[in-house]
Amino acid sequence: MSIEAPPRDWFKAPAGAEKLWIGLALLWCFVMSIMMPFWHFYGKQNSRGEAYSVEPTAFMERTATFIEANQVGDENGMPIVEPAPGSDAYLAAMMWSWYPILKLREGETYRIHLSSMDLNHGFSLQPLNMNFQVLPGYDHVLTLTPTSKGEFTIVCNEFCGIGHDKMIGKIIVE
Repeated sequence: MSIEAPPRDWFKAPAGAEKLWIGLALLWCFVMSIMMPFWHFYGKQNSRGEAYSVEPTAFMERTATFIEANQVGDENGMPIVEPAPGSDAYLAAMMWSWYPILKLREGETYRIHLSSMDLNHGFSLQPLNMNFQVLPGYDHVLTLTPTSKGEFTIVCNEFCGIGHDKMIGKIIVE
């Protein structure tokens, strides 16, 4: 089997509707190039980038202290924790759970500290469009003000092993 050169006249310049579609595609690329930095600076869905280096064992100790001081119940052995409005709340990602369940108040602002104990995990708050990478060795701080009541599911959106599909947590807003 040999490779042959294409015929000399193989390329045909775009014409008619093809030019229109190429123009629309280029225009859309331009619009999206402008919108990305605009939404980065003016969109309310972006993290402010606050993160600190932390050892996973130290973060787990902070989480345990937080749970001990603020636990209001439990659900199937998982502690339900209600932090004071305006305070810090801790949420640890580990194979294959989010620990603990957070109980927040509508309209109040909280600083949620996220870290992973083992692998890279993805924090996806459903049904909202909130996605964040949670890495071991980093304490990521998200400022969160719940605007509606209900139970919100936390899903890991970064494949983390055989139990990934069961890695579901919860935030309760009252």
